[in-house]
Amino acid sequence: MAQFNGKTIIVTGGGGGIGGATCQRLARDGAKVAVFDMNLDAAQKVVDAIQAAGGTAAAFQCDITSREQVDAAVAATIAQLGPIDVLVNNAGWDVFKPFTKTVPAEWDKLIAINLTGALHMHHAVLPGMVERKTGRIVNVASDAARGGSSGEAVYSACKGGLVALSKTLAREHARQGITVNVVCPGPTDTALLAGVAEGARDPAKLIEAFKSAIPLGRLGQPDDLAGAIAFFASDDASFITGQVISVSGGLTMHG
Repeated sequence: MAQFNGKTIIVTGGGGGIGGATCQRLARDGAKVAVFDMNLDAAQKVVDAIQAAGGTAAAFQCDITSREQVDAAVAATIAQLGPIDVLVNNAGWDVFKPFTKTVPAEWDKLIAINLTGALHMHHAVLPGMVERKTGRIVNVASDAARGGSSGEAVYSACKGGLVALSKTLAREHARQGITVNVVCPGPTDTALLAGVAEGARDPAKLIEAFKSAIPLGRLGQPDDLAGAIAFFASDDASFITGQVISVSGGLTMHG
C-alpha cells in the first residue's frame, strides 16, 4: 500500500545517488516529488524515470547555498505540486584531506552546502508546516558526525551541527505535529564517495579498506538509504522524533 498518496515531498540533491534513489522510492509509494538539484539535467533525468514509471515529479534547479534560490524553488514547488508535507535534506559535498591541509575557502564551501544550505531549507519550509500543524523532516547527515572520520574534519563538524539542529528543531516543533529525524549513511557507493576517494593516495585501496571494515562486507547502496529515509518520512514514524539512525552495514553501532 502506498504510504505517501497525495503528499508533496522535497528532496535536495535529488539528482544524485542517494537523492535519486530516494526520489524514486517516494514516488513509487505515491508521493509527488520535487527534485531539487543544482544540476537541472540530473534532476530532470530522475523526474523522467519517475514519470516513465507512472509517478509524479518535477525538477527544480536550486543552489541551496542561495536563500533567494531556495525561496523561489520552494514557492514554485507549492504552486506546482501543493503544500510541502515532507522535506528531505540530502544535498551534500565533501573534500577528503587532513584538516591542516585544507584552506578556508574549502571550509566556506563545506559549511555553505552541508550546514547553511540545510538551514535555508528548514527556514523556508517550516513556517508552512507550522501553519498546517503537520510535517516530516528527514536530514541526511553522516556517521562522520557520530564517530569522527579522518580526513573529513570540517565535513564532520557540519554534519554534527546538522544532527544538533535536528534535535533542537524536533523539540521546538513537536507540539505542532512536526517530526525531525536524521539518517546517517556510512560509506555508500555514490559519486560523493568516489570524489572523496580521489583525494586519497590510493583510491582503490581506500574503497577496499571501507569494505573490509564494514561487518556486512560491502559498501552501502543508494537504495539502502532510501528505505530508511522513507520510513522516517512516513506515518509509521509518527511517534519518532529527534532520533538518529546509522545505515552503515554495522560499521558503526551507536546506542
